[in-house]
Amino acid sequence: MSISVLIMTLNEEANLPACLASLSWSDDIVILDSFSTDRTVEIAEAAGARIYRRAYDSEDRQRMYGLTEIAFKYPWVYTPDADEITPPDLRDEMLAIARDPGRPEAFFKARYKNMFMGRWIRHSSLYPTWITRLVRPDRVRFERSVHSRCTGDGPAGELESHFIHYSFNKGLEAWYDKHNRYSSVEADLSSSRRPDRKIDWRGLFSAKSDRRRRGLKALSYRLPFRPTLRFLYMYLLRGGFLDGKPGYFYCRLLSAYEFMIVVKTEEQRQRQRGFAG
Repeated sequence: MSISVLIMTLNEEANLPACLASLSWSDDIVILDSFSTDRTVEIAEAAGARIYRRAYDSEDRQRMYGLTEIAFKYPWVYTPDADEITPPDLRDEMLAIARDPGRPEAFFKARYKNMFMGRWIRHSSLYPTWITRLVRPDRVRFERSVHSRCTGDGPAGELESHFIHYSFNKGLEAWYDKHNRYSSVEADLSSSRRPDRKIDWRGLFSAKSDRRRRGLKALSYRLPFRPTLRFLYMYLLRGGFLDGKPGYFYCRLLSAYEFMIVVKTEEQRQRQRGFAG
């Protein structure tokens, strides 16, 4: 028993060859492409992948379309991004799960090693961050338009092995473009939900990293000087300084992203009160 693969793409010619090379063990690779204008589709076809196309509207809708409207060869589907590499130990762990028909889990989360300036920035990247990567399509649902969240008809599992994330392979300009889009969505969520947002105080001290992150995010919406506090938290409290110069730069980038959210949130609130731009 093997595993099917679903990769969502948009102009990923720089990342896709290495991603596909690390997935050569799967004989059912599906590319859900958002009408790329580079060589993404050509590269995927040369690797033997099946190609589907759909205009991108949001992360959760795109992923749910791929999982519900495409027929896969195997019950388990692995869903890496195009800038991720799948090491052999992660492959072997997932294949062992797929060969066990008695597994009760609906999906599995995995940790990643985030690479920046040639090194793993362990402390600067909120390690460990758990992301859903292995799913039973008939038993899961993804929600939230950015950094989508998975819920399942069954328990969630955690994989021991890591995947490798090269989020800067396309350069800082691409990183800024992506986070410019993300910050607009985050600002929309913040401005529309802020009065109702409750802080999970117990979650701030939870052993589960995803619950801690949700609690910290809810708390952050009530704090002044969020970009500065984000930098100090990441660089000093989380130990970003231990990652050297790449850690400093990365923490500064996260602070800049936080600032984009703050400014866009204020812009939306001004508009809601009827002020012109």
